[in-house]
Amino acid sequence: MNKVLNQLFCLTIFVLLSFVSGCKKDKDEVPYVFVDILLYITDPAFSPLNAVSGYAYLNGYGSKGILIFRESQTEFMAYDRHCPYKVQDENSVTVDASGLIATDAACGSKFLITNGMPNSGPSSKALEPYRTSFDGTVLHITNY
Repeated sequence: MNKVLNQLFCLTIFVLLSFVSGCKKDKDEVPYVFVDILLYITDPAFSPLNAVSGYAYLNGYGSKGILIFRESQTEFMAYDRHCPYKVQDENSVTVDASGLIATDAACGSKFLITNGMPNSGPSSKALEPYRTSFDGTVLHITNY
């Protein structure tokens, strides 16, 4: 009897694991790419980040690069530049002349870089955020 219960338990676990592993990722999600970056804002390449409301791009990280925005003396916002509307098109956002709106030229979606939320256009999803911490010199950007 114990052997039958043990086999039934194993079969149940196998079926549950098969079901869970068979779930597919939402096609409308920005692809996950591990990010763990230490950025020295004293680096001349990132001089715009020395001023509040300054922004910079960090290419080669995330799915389509990272947009960094300095919200205050101590707080930064960081977002993946991959537009969350029709992610299979792999469009990326750039900051417009106002310095506060990130726009995807392909679909016309616009996002506030202060919080990543959609401002206009077809996207109903926000830009994919990253965690940030700042010690006065080094900005740590991560998604774990």
